[in-house]
Amino acid sequence: MSADTITERVARVAFNADGLVPAIIQQHDTGEVLMLGWMDAEALRRTLTEGRVTFWSRSRQEYWRKGDTSGHAQYVKGARLDCDGDAVLVSVEQIGAACHTGDRTCFDADDLSPAEGAP
Repeated sequence: MSADTITERVARVAFNADGLVPAIIQQHDTGEVLMLGWMDAEALRRTLTEGRVTFWSRSRQEYWRKGDTSGHAQYVKGARLDCDGDAVLVSVEQIGAACHTGDRTCFDADDLSPAEGAP
């Protein structure tokens, strides 16, 4: 891992016009995609320094650390920036459900696979 400070790492992120970046949350040992949330610079800083995933809630306009109320915590194992710097991939140890519905992953809800025979 680079010797960059947390501040230098966060500064490399290309946040959108609202100051947010999408954060894809993935189970570290299986590669299972668990959820997507939004982070601003402070949420990312907290995630990288505290070892627990913190998001910015767009609807509530406040920070929320995954698991503080549900007990379904996400412990950070690593984080990577995509090639454009505009998305973060956070590898975690997921405790309990990742989805607010109680499911393990948010991506079990609706299958949008192409129709059979589609090009």
